[in-house]
Amino acid sequence: MIDLYFWPTPNGWKASIALEEMELPYTTHLINIGKGDQFDPEFLKISPNNRMPAIVDPDGPDGAPVSVFESGAILMYLARKTGKFYGKTERDRIAVEEWLMWQMGGVGPMAGQAHHFLKYAPQLDPPQDLPYAQDRYRTEVGRLYGVLDRRLAENEYVAGNFYSIADISIWGWASLWEGQQQVLEDKPHFTRWLETVSARPGVQAGRALHAELRGDHRDKQSQGVLFKR
Repeated sequence: MIDLYFWPTPNGWKASIALEEMELPYTTHLINIGKGDQFDPEFLKISPNNRMPAIVDPDGPDGAPVSVFESGAILMYLARKTGKFYGKTERDRIAVEEWLMWQMGGVGPMAGQAHHFLKYAPQLDPPQDLPYAQDRYRTEVGRLYGVLDRRLAENEYVAGNFYSIADISIWGWASLWEGQQQVLEDKPHFTRWLETVSARPGVQAGRALHAELRGDHRDKQSQGVLFKR
Protein backbone atom coordinates (compact mmCIF):
# COMPACT_ATOMS: atom_id res chain seq x y z
CA MET A 1 0.00 0.00 0.00
CA ILE A 2 1.41 3.34 -1.05
CA ASP A 3 0.85 6.13 1.47
CA LEU A 4 -0.70 9.16 -0.23
CA TYR A 5 -0.52 12.53 1.56
CA PHE A 6 -3.35 14.44 -0.03
CA TRP A 7 -5.89 17.23 -0.09
CA PRO A 8 -8.47 17.61 -2.90
CA THR A 9 -6.80 20.24 -5.08
CA PRO A 10 -5.63 20.14 -8.72
CA ASN A 11 -2.13 19.14 -7.60
CA GLY A 12 -3.49 16.53 -5.21
CA TRP A 13 -5.62 15.08 -8.00
CA LYS A 14 -2.52 14.36 -10.07
CA ALA A 15 -1.41 11.76 -7.53
CA SER A 16 -4.84 10.32 -6.72
CA ILE A 17 -5.75 9.99 -10.41
CA ALA A 18 -2.42 8.36 -11.23
CA LEU A 19 -2.82 5.82 -8.44
CA GLU A 20 -6.34 5.01 -9.61
CA GLU A 21 -5.38 4.82 -13.29
CA MET A 22 -2.39 2.59 -12.51
CA GLU A 23 -4.50 0.41 -10.18
CA LEU A 24 -2.03 0.80 -7.32
CA PRO A 25 -3.39 0.23 -3.81
CA TYR A 26 -2.96 3.21 -1.52
CA THR A 27 -3.86 4.61 1.88
CA THR A 28 -4.87 8.27 2.07
CA HIS A 29 -3.49 10.59 4.75
CA LEU A 30 -5.29 13.94 4.68
CA ILE A 31 -3.15 17.08 4.80
CA ASN A 32 -5.59 19.88 5.58
CA ILE A 33 -3.83 22.80 3.94
CA GLY A 34 -6.35 25.29 5.34
CA LYS A 35 -5.43 24.31 8.89
CA GLY A 36 -1.67 24.14 8.33
CA ASP A 37 -1.08 20.37 8.35
CA GLN A 38 1.54 20.92 5.65
CA PHE A 39 3.81 22.55 8.24
CA ASP A 40 3.80 19.58 10.59
CA PRO A 41 7.42 18.48 11.26
CA GLU A 42 6.61 14.86 10.43
CA PHE A 43 5.14 15.84 7.08
CA LEU A 44 8.12 18.09 6.34
CA LYS A 45 10.36 15.03 6.55
CA ILE A 46 8.51 13.73 3.51
CA SER A 47 7.81 17.01 1.74
CA PRO A 48 10.36 19.66 2.79
CA ASN A 49 8.69 22.35 0.65
CA ASN A 50 5.53 22.03 2.80
CA ARG A 51 3.37 21.14 -0.17
CA MET A 52 1.19 18.18 -0.90
CA PRO A 53 0.82 15.72 -2.55
CA ALA A 54 3.57 13.42 -1.44
CA ILE A 55 3.82 9.65 -1.35
CA VAL A 56 5.73 6.99 0.53
CA ASP A 57 6.17 3.74 -1.35
CA PRO A 58 7.24 0.87 0.96
CA ASP A 59 8.31 -1.06 -2.14
CA GLY A 60 10.65 1.49 -3.65
CA PRO A 61 13.87 0.98 -5.61
CA ASP A 62 15.67 -2.23 -4.60
CA GLY A 63 12.68 -3.06 -2.41
CA ALA A 64 13.45 -0.30 0.10
CA PRO A 65 10.94 2.42 1.08
CA VAL A 66 11.11 5.75 -0.72
CA SER A 67 9.29 9.04 -0.29
CA VAL A 68 8.56 11.33 -3.23
CA PHE A 69 7.36 14.94 -3.13
CA GLU A 70 6.36 17.30 -5.99
CA SER A 71 3.44 16.16 -8.12
CA GLY A 72 5.42 15.94 -11.36
CA ALA A 73 8.10 13.79 -9.74
CA ILE A 74 5.39 11.54 -8.30
CA LEU A 75 3.84 11.05 -11.75
CA MET A 76 7.19 10.20 -13.30
CA TYR A 77 8.08 7.79 -10.49
CA LEU A 78 4.76 5.95 -10.65
CA ALA A 79 4.87 5.76 -14.46
CA ARG A 80 8.36 4.23 -14.34
CA LYS A 81 7.35 1.87 -11.54
CA THR A 82 4.33 0.51 -13.41
CA GLY A 83 5.43 0.97 -17.02
CA LYS A 84 2.15 2.77 -17.68
CA PHE A 85 1.23 6.12 -19.26
CA TYR A 86 4.80 7.07 -20.23
CA GLY A 87 4.68 6.02 -23.89
CA LYS A 88 6.43 3.11 -25.56
CA THR A 89 9.43 4.76 -27.23
CA GLU A 90 12.07 7.29 -26.31
CA ARG A 91 10.38 9.82 -28.59
CA ASP A 92 7.13 9.21 -26.71
CA ARG A 93 8.86 9.82 -23.40
CA ILE A 94 10.44 13.03 -24.65
CA ALA A 95 7.01 14.34 -25.63
CA VAL A 96 5.50 13.28 -22.30
CA GLU A 97 8.24 15.08 -20.39
CA GLU A 98 7.99 18.20 -22.55
CA TRP A 99 4.29 18.61 -21.82
CA LEU A 100 4.65 17.58 -18.19
CA MET A 101 7.26 20.33 -17.71
CA TRP A 102 4.99 22.73 -19.63
CA GLN A 103 2.26 22.06 -17.10
CA MET A 104 4.55 22.36 -14.09
CA GLY A 105 6.17 25.57 -15.30
CA GLY A 106 3.15 27.15 -16.97
CA VAL A 107 -0.41 25.94 -16.50
CA GLY A 108 -0.12 25.08 -12.81
CA PRO A 109 1.53 28.31 -11.60
CA MET A 110 -0.41 30.60 -13.94
CA ALA A 111 -3.81 29.02 -13.27
CA GLY A 112 -3.02 29.05 -9.57
CA GLN A 113 -2.30 32.77 -9.69
CA ALA A 114 -5.46 33.35 -11.71
CA HIS A 115 -7.49 31.59 -9.04
CA HIS A 116 -5.77 33.62 -6.32
CA PHE A 117 -6.30 37.06 -7.82
CA LEU A 118 -9.75 36.39 -9.29
CA LYS A 119 -11.30 34.45 -6.39
CA TYR A 120 -9.35 34.85 -3.17
CA ALA A 121 -7.56 38.21 -3.15
CA PRO A 122 -10.80 40.25 -3.42
CA GLN A 123 -12.03 38.47 -0.25
CA LEU A 124 -8.97 39.32 1.84
CA ASP A 125 -9.10 41.81 4.69
CA PRO A 126 -8.54 44.43 3.40
CA PRO A 127 -9.75 43.37 -0.09
CA GLN A 128 -7.09 43.11 -2.79
CA ASP A 129 -9.08 43.60 -5.99
CA LEU A 130 -6.23 44.12 -8.46
CA PRO A 131 -7.32 44.47 -12.12
CA TYR A 132 -3.74 44.39 -13.43
CA ALA A 133 -2.95 41.07 -11.75
CA GLN A 134 -6.35 39.64 -12.71
CA ASP A 135 -5.91 40.59 -16.37
CA ARG A 136 -2.31 39.37 -16.46
CA TYR A 137 -3.03 35.86 -15.20
CA ARG A 138 -6.40 35.47 -16.92
CA THR A 139 -4.74 36.37 -20.22
CA GLU A 140 -1.75 34.09 -19.70
CA VAL A 141 -3.96 31.11 -18.84
CA GLY A 142 -5.94 31.80 -22.01
CA ARG A 143 -2.73 31.87 -24.03
CA LEU A 144 -1.62 28.53 -22.56
CA TYR A 145 -4.96 26.90 -23.28
CA GLY A 146 -4.66 28.19 -26.84
CA VAL A 147 -1.28 26.45 -27.11
CA LEU A 148 -2.91 23.28 -25.83
CA ASP A 149 -5.82 23.56 -28.25
CA ARG A 150 -3.46 23.82 -31.22
CA ARG A 151 -1.49 20.82 -29.98
CA LEU A 152 -4.68 18.78 -29.59
CA ALA A 153 -5.77 19.68 -33.12
CA GLU A 154 -3.01 17.31 -34.26
CA ASN A 155 -3.07 14.68 -31.49
CA GLU A 156 -5.72 12.79 -29.59
CA TYR A 157 -3.88 13.39 -26.32
CA VAL A 158 -1.28 15.88 -25.20
CA ALA A 159 1.90 13.89 -25.86
CA GLY A 160 0.56 12.10 -28.94
CA ASN A 161 -2.10 9.55 -29.71
CA PHE A 162 -1.73 7.87 -26.33
CA TYR A 163 -2.93 8.82 -22.86
CA SER A 164 -0.09 9.72 -20.49
CA ILE A 165 0.93 11.33 -17.24
CA ALA A 166 1.09 14.61 -19.19
CA ASP A 167 -2.69 14.46 -19.59
CA ILE A 168 -3.08 13.59 -15.91
CA SER A 169 -0.94 16.55 -14.88
CA ILE A 170 -2.85 19.10 -16.97
CA TRP A 171 -6.41 17.89 -16.54
CA GLY A 172 -6.98 18.98 -12.93
CA TRP A 173 -6.15 22.61 -13.56
CA ALA A 174 -7.79 22.67 -16.99
CA SER A 175 -11.02 21.23 -15.60
CA LEU A 176 -11.37 24.40 -13.51
CA TRP A 177 -11.37 26.68 -16.55
CA GLU A 178 -14.52 28.50 -15.43
CA GLY A 179 -12.90 29.69 -12.20
CA GLN A 180 -10.02 31.01 -14.31
CA GLN A 181 -12.59 33.00 -16.33
CA GLN A 182 -11.83 31.21 -19.60
CA VAL A 183 -14.09 30.34 -22.53
CA LEU A 184 -14.24 27.15 -24.59
CA GLU A 185 -16.06 28.30 -27.72
CA ASP A 186 -12.77 29.07 -29.49
CA LYS A 187 -11.01 25.91 -28.24
CA PRO A 188 -12.83 22.92 -29.76
CA HIS A 189 -9.91 20.50 -29.47
CA PHE A 190 -9.25 21.46 -25.86
CA THR A 191 -12.97 20.93 -25.17
CA ARG A 192 -12.95 17.50 -26.83
CA TRP A 193 -9.90 16.48 -24.79
CA LEU A 194 -11.45 17.69 -21.53
CA GLU A 195 -14.54 15.61 -22.16
CA THR A 196 -12.53 12.53 -23.15
CA VAL A 197 -10.27 12.62 -20.09
CA SER A 198 -13.15 13.48 -17.75
CA ALA A 199 -14.96 10.32 -18.85
CA ARG A 200 -12.18 7.98 -17.72
CA PRO A 201 -13.15 5.96 -14.62
CA GLY A 202 -9.71 6.43 -13.06
CA VAL A 203 -9.94 10.19 -13.46
CA GLN A 204 -13.41 10.23 -11.96
CA ALA A 205 -12.31 8.11 -8.99
CA GLY A 206 -9.20 10.21 -8.33
CA ARG A 207 -11.18 13.43 -8.59
CA ALA A 208 -13.85 12.10 -6.22
CA LEU A 209 -11.38 11.25 -3.45
CA HIS A 210 -12.59 13.23 -0.41
CA ALA A 211 -14.33 15.69 -2.74
CA GLU A 212 -16.61 16.62 0.14
CA LEU A 213 -13.67 18.35 1.83
CA ARG A 214 -12.96 20.69 -1.04
CA GLY A 215 -13.56 24.28 0.09
CA ASP A 216 -13.08 27.79 -1.20
CA HIS A 217 -10.63 28.91 1.53
CA ARG A 218 -12.47 32.16 2.06
CA ASP A 219 -12.41 32.05 5.85
CA LYS A 220 -9.75 34.16 7.56
CA GLN A 221 -8.01 31.21 9.21
CA SER A 222 -7.45 29.40 5.92
CA GLN A 223 -6.35 32.56 4.16
CA GLY A 224 -3.88 33.31 6.92
CA VAL A 225 -2.35 29.85 6.60
CA LEU A 226 -2.33 29.69 2.83
CA PHE A 227 -1.49 33.23 1.80
CA LYS A 228 0.50 34.78 4.65
CA ARG A 229 3.02 32.08 5.58
